Amino acid sequence: MKFDNVSVEVEGNSYFDGAVTSRTINFPDGSRKTLGFMSAGEYEFGTDQAELMEITSGELEYKLADSEEWVSVKGGESFNVPANSKFQVKAKTMVDYCCSYL
Repeated sequence: MKFDNVSVEVEGNSYFDGAVTSRTINFPDGSRKTLGFMSAGEYEFGTDQAELMEITSGELEYKLADSEEWVSVKGGESFNVPANSKFQVKAKTMVDYCCSYL
C-alpha cells in the first residue's frame, strides 16, 4: 500500500497505555486514514464514522457490537465497522493496520 500527495499529522494517537498507536494521514479530497500498530492484547474501540480496517500484517480476531461471533483476520484481509458502534479486538500478534474512515 502506498499513498501519494498526502499530509501526515506529526502528533500521533496513543491508546491503551501505548499498546495501540497510529498517525493520521490526510488526502487532498478531504478524506483521512490512520496507519497504526497494535501490540498483542485485547481492546475495545468506539466509532463515530463507519470504518474499513485493513490488516497489513499480523493476526487478530474481532467482534462487532451486534454480533456474538469472533472473526479471524490476518495480513491482507479487512473488515468493516458500522458508524456509531463499538467493536472488540483480540490481537494475536503485533498488528499493522490501515483504518479508512468511510
